[in-house]
Amino acid sequence: MLRRLSVSAIEPFKLHPDFKFKCGVEIHTQLKTKYKLFSLSPTGFNDNCNTKVSYFDLGLPGTQPKLNPEALHLALKACVALNMKIQPFSKFDRKHYFYPDQPLGYQVTQHFHPLANDGVLELNEFDNASGKIEIETVQLEQDTGKKYGDIIDYNRAGTPLIEVVTKPDFKDINQVYAFIKKYQLLVRHLNICSGDLETGAIRVDVNISVNDNPRVELKNLGTTGDIVSALKYEYTEQVKRLRAGERIVQETKSWDGYVTKASRSKENAIDYRYVPDSELPGIHLSPEIGDEIRASMPEYPDQLLSRLTSEPYNLQLAHAKNLLIEPENLRFYETFFDKLNHPDANKWMFQELITAFAKLDKEFDVNVISPDTLVAIARSEYSLVSKRLILRYIVENHASLEMAIANLNLASDSQAINIDELCSEIVKSNSDVVKRIHDGHKNAIQVLVGKAIKVTRGKVHAKVIKDTFDKLL
Repeated sequence: MLRRLSVSAIEPFKLHPDFKFKCGVEIHTQLKTKYKLFSLSPTGFNDNCNTKVSYFDLGLPGTQPKLNPEALHLALKACVALNMKIQPFSKFDRKHYFYPDQPLGYQVTQHFHPLANDGVLELNEFDNASGKIEIETVQLEQDTGKKYGDIIDYNRAGTPLIEVVTKPDFKDINQVYAFIKKYQLLVRHLNICSGDLETGAIRVDVNISVNDNPRVELKNLGTTGDIVSALKYEYTEQVKRLRAGERIVQETKSWDGYVTKASRSKENAIDYRYVPDSELPGIHLSPEIGDEIRASMPEYPDQLLSRLTSEPYNLQLAHAKNLLIEPENLRFYETFFDKLNHPDANKWMFQELITAFAKLDKEFDVNVISPDTLVAIARSEYSLVSKRLILRYIVENHASLEMAIANLNLASDSQAINIDELCSEIVKSNSDVVKRIHDGHKNAIQVLVGKAIKVTRGKVHAKVIKDTFDKLL
């Protein structure tokens, strides 16, 4: 079967100066709450089908919604992080549409009176992009169920969401990519959302227009790769149509991994028949609520990245961003760095410790080894080979440092090994390497050092071995 190739896969992509790219983004973000937005059903919607539902989630007549304050608090945290103007009064509305995954026959959202508006997120050197992206609104709303073939699972129905709607401020695709990655890191770091696009915790729609023609909406793009590829394809297609004198119509499209496909004409607000929700009271907030939440917030990612990439840490940006994703890993690193107080701290964290987990095909887990244990290994008198053996043993067996040393037989006295005799034997049995050294290839001595380290299983420091060979040769 022939594989279809998108235009972007065949031709190198570039924006044309005569065809202006303009884009806005809508991001639906699941909030990390224990319960759903309007019911006491748990939000663990990845469990067995239809096991996390209540009567209200299923839209049964007579059931009443009640707002989850935890969801409101997380939504307000997001508003503060996005520099939004939090509204003292907001209210819920019903957005009517009849899909099988929406049992109420409408979605509860905030069309007329959103939670916040007029925000901004600025792209900078940490994002490999620049520009201020203005945010129109943040709305608090409920998620739908999920369709699997002929089965509809309502576990996800009612999960709290925020919908973040930007202005069409994106002038190129790199800005879109950078914004989504920055937003993803922000909500994950602040524990607002898990931040995963692949699992649907974040779902992105993009609206693209060329030369201010009617916009085309690309729905439910699952990864940043899909977003970039779909935008490239749609932009290229619209440019082709405009050059051919065709008209662009406002519509909604989907992305199948290769091409964008029309799914329906783009709805307007009137199509959804928005009406105020009669069963939910308005939300009245103190004018000081934004300042109060801001005072309780941790360092933002940009502040942390600036600190971690500067003295004394001097981390690579990629390493710093990875630490921000998992707060426990960041705490581990900062504790270890302060305790070791040595220029090699970054090397021990990323080249030795993280590598030890990676070689065993395991994710780094701060519960396997403590910062104090890593400091003790780094400061020990063992050779680097022995230290790596110790790390691997601890990671593989969840063992203590003492158990690793004992079971690896590293506690024995390295002086019991006759280094002079061992090195002499290696010199005698490797005459070809010795000749290369005498011919001026000084680095060849490392071959002899490596053989000695292998025999001693790293119990003797490499410098001691090298000095012995230097003396013999």
